[in-house]
Amino acid sequence: MANEKVLEKKKEIVKNLTEKFFNAKAVILADYRGITVEQDTEMRRALRKAGVEYKVYKNTLTRLAVKQAGLEKLVSYLEGPTSIAFSENDVVAPAKILSEYAEKFGTLQLKAGVVEGEVIDISGIKALANLPPREVLIAKVLGGMNAPIAGFVNVLSANIRGLVVALNAIAKQKESA
Repeated sequence: MANEKVLEKKKEIVKNLTEKFFNAKAVILADYRGITVEQDTEMRRALRKAGVEYKVYKNTLTRLAVKQAGLEKLVSYLEGPTSIAFSENDVVAPAKILSEYAEKFGTLQLKAGVVEGEVIDISGIKALANLPPREVLIAKVLGGMNAPIAGFVNVLSANIRGLVVALNAIAKQKESA
């Protein structure tokens, strides 16, 4: 009886974990060995503030969930203590925060990640972490879209400026005559 309850609970955990892998825009796996409780608390606070869920699951349950989610490439990374950061909204936040704390603490090791269903390695995580903030990217895109319009306005206003200069010259010429 007790074993059935435990088994049902584990099945529920695997089901929920599989859903998290499906729903997350970004997932980062990390080896948390060596970080202190204070460091862990500081990192968790930063992750929570960014809307990132951070938990530790048993590797055996995570392996089952990863296989059910179709992310078999992650199985090889599920060795040793593994923490998982899930973000349903922001693709960059978990990579940026965990990379920052990995550098800061020196003991947190990034393993791998998933971005929109694609498995990425450490270099992919670091590339994500080095992206500028979303607002900066949006500003750059809008600036790029605005540049041709501004150029068009300058071209049109140049013709009007030329007409005004010509009319002023004619007016001065008539005054002096």
